[in-house]
Amino acid sequence: MRNTTKDTISIFVVSGGKGVTGHTIVQTLIIQYPENKLKVKLIPDVRTEEKVLEIIKRVKKANGILTHTMVNSDMRSFLIEECEKQEVKQADLMGGLANIIERDYGLKSVNTPGLYHKINAQYYKRIEAMEYTLHHDDGLNSQDLSKADIVVTGVSRCGKTPLSVYMSMFGWKVANVPLIKGIDPPKELFEIDKNRVFGLNINLNHLVIQRQKRWKGMGNLSTMNYTDTKTVGQELQYAKFLFKRGGFTQINISNKAIESTANEIIGLIIDRFGEENQFIDD
Repeated sequence: MRNTTKDTISIFVVSGGKGVTGHTIVQTLIIQYPENKLKVKLIPDVRTEEKVLEIIKRVKKANGILTHTMVNSDMRSFLIEECEKQEVKQADLMGGLANIIERDYGLKSVNTPGLYHKINAQYYKRIEAMEYTLHHDDGLNSQDLSKADIVVTGVSRCGKTPLSVYMSMFGWKVANVPLIKGIDPPKELFEIDKNRVFGLNINLNHLVIQRQKRWKGMGNLSTMNYTDTKTVGQELQYAKFLFKRGGFTQINISNKAIESTANEIIGLIIDRFGEENQFIDD
């Protein structure tokens, strides 16, 4: 008999892992029922029979629906059997496909909840690092510098952004802070661990050439001081003063490839902090 109740219907998404997959599937479905009150409740990390029985009791009390993505075949079978015994509505979001794979193709599951996310942990770590780096480019959000694995600093056009983005692609959270003569850098730059901060030195002539290219690319709209050798030299001296003041490690990047500079910085970080080397060449 069809249930025509207008009350809120609770859909419980049960998983032996984090339940992201099941939650996404259910949300994708219920959007097709805009006039109904459907409430989704995610229950992750369900790995014992005791926990299963507790959840079934909760679902029954709410007169709800139990959906699940249990990859452990024993736990999945137990859950389904108990739902049938207690007359709780259940929908198996994974078992149908798993049964076909195992029954018809003879493959054996390792029955490990959360395995997908474990295998892809490095991928998610890289995405998180890249997001952090893009949100902390060119001095943005300096209040969060303490969360960076690496901070690079230096004058305009010394390559801070491409270097930062390159390292972030391998899982490192990198912030970069511009140094502008006459403007105090953020105080956080001198409050974080100095061993994580790297000052980028660059040859005067090389920097002037880089700025001239940039100046022409902007349609010559920038001030001439931007490419004036004397002014640029003063900026470099100011940057070196700040490097010494903060006790930052100075890295000469003149005529060096980004890969080379990145390797040098990451190597120093690993030596200093003993952190796992994420800098893997795929």
